[in-house]
Amino acid sequence: MADAKDSFMLDAKSPKQSLPSSTPQSLSHYKHFLMAHKILRILAILLSAASIAVMVTNSQTVTIFTFQFEAHYYYSSSLKFLVAANAIVCFFSLLTLIISFLLLRCPGSSPSPYFFFFLILHDIVMTVLSISACAAATAVGYVGQYGESHVGWQPICDRVPKFCRRNMVSLFLSYLAFFAYLGLTILMAYKLMSSPPKN
Repeated sequence: MADAKDSFMLDAKSPKQSLPSSTPQSLSHYKHFLMAHKILRILAILLSAASIAVMVTNSQTVTIFTFQFEAHYYYSSSLKFLVAANAIVCFFSLLTLIISFLLLRCPGSSPSPYFFFFLILHDIVMTVLSISACAAATAVGYVGQYGESHVGWQPICDRVPKFCRRNMVSLFLSYLAFFAYLGLTILMAYKLMSSPPKN
């Protein structure tokens, strides 16, 4: 009878012994996650803002056969789309950075996996928006640089080289912002998969 009682006491205490506890290794892992998350999101903000600044200040006026022509991003719908997409990415990156800072600053009070799930959805939308704008601007930049002989489009970058070079810089910054968001999406997915389920 005593043996049965002792075994019951051991069985009753065993679940408590198997509960996960916060170890220094898990706290260090969480701090590294927070650091990578903040760095990537800040990079996305800075790169998107820099791309906008380069694009909206880019213009060049040339004279061809006594006619003046001005090259400006506003005359291309694809370049306007790139600026608008970068503005959206920059704004929502700043917003999610503030929200994440408020919710993720304390290692002992980690948000539920639902927060990371919605953060992944947000990052995926921003990633798709960013790459779609980059692809559209790349296509226009290619036509401006090399033309399209099948439809009679002539290259213009030989006439406005400064405008095209600054467009390439803005596009390069936008691609870097895209890769920052791609890294964020992978990081959030890893965090969600590694988070223990909450009862």
